[in-house]
Amino acid sequence: MIPAARLLGLDFADIAPESAAAAIAGRGADAAFGYVVTPNADHLTRLAHDPALRAIYGGAWLRLLDSRVVAGLARLCGLPAPMAVPGSDLTALLCARYIRPEDRVSIVGARAAWLPVLAARHGLVPVAHYDPPMGFDRDPAEMAKAVAFVVANPARYVFLAVGSPRQEVLAAAIAATGRARGTGLCIGASLAFLAGAERRAPVWMRRHGLEWAYRLYRDPRRLARRYLVDSPGVVPLLLRESAARRDGAA
Repeated sequence: MIPAARLLGLDFADIAPESAAAAIAGRGADAAFGYVVTPNADHLTRLAHDPALRAIYGGAWLRLLDSRVVAGLARLCGLPAPMAVPGSDLTALLCARYIRPEDRVSIVGARAAWLPVLAARHGLVPVAHYDPPMGFDRDPAEMAKAVAFVVANPARYVFLAVGSPRQEVLAAAIAATGRARGTGLCIGASLAFLAGAERRAPVWMRRHGLEWAYRLYRDPRRLARRYLVDSPGVVPLLLRESAARRDGAA
């Protein structure tokens, strides 16, 4: 059984990235579709105000805390802090150590131009690829097309790279069909990093929980609200949970 730590109403797997990758690789290609979510500070703030989305995260086969910052803040608040497993690290580990040439891979999202690079650098072949249109999550017909693509292209690894919360909503819809197989990975921009289309922060910044600052520096127009307005909302959530636990223990 995978050890867990409960934080902000979710049970997170309390394991290192290497163990998380091994657990995912241990699921067979014919396993009933299960999905992996990697919530960060922005996600956790959003979940506090969206019960339906919280249920989707709660229905994941595996939940991994993406944020070293949240883990550190939780410890400062005296809360149990699961090990941080950034989604990009998890994806890189799977590609480097576990995905074999014979493993089928499906990708929803990402750009078709990245596929040759992903194949050459990381052995992601053969790949079934579908890039849904912008706003597909608000169009029931387009959402149905994305779900049908995954069902029609069974794969051991299904990378859902359409951004949050679209990819998590899509993962839950795929699972709800009862007809899909494999493991869905809600991995955001991870494939862009592996393809070299976007640059990750230096390793020292990642280790010190500063990857968000690097990404903000690289793309302030797109990420300023996420990192400077939305994500800090996790702090009062952690303080509130810490106070509630203290009161319960009194």
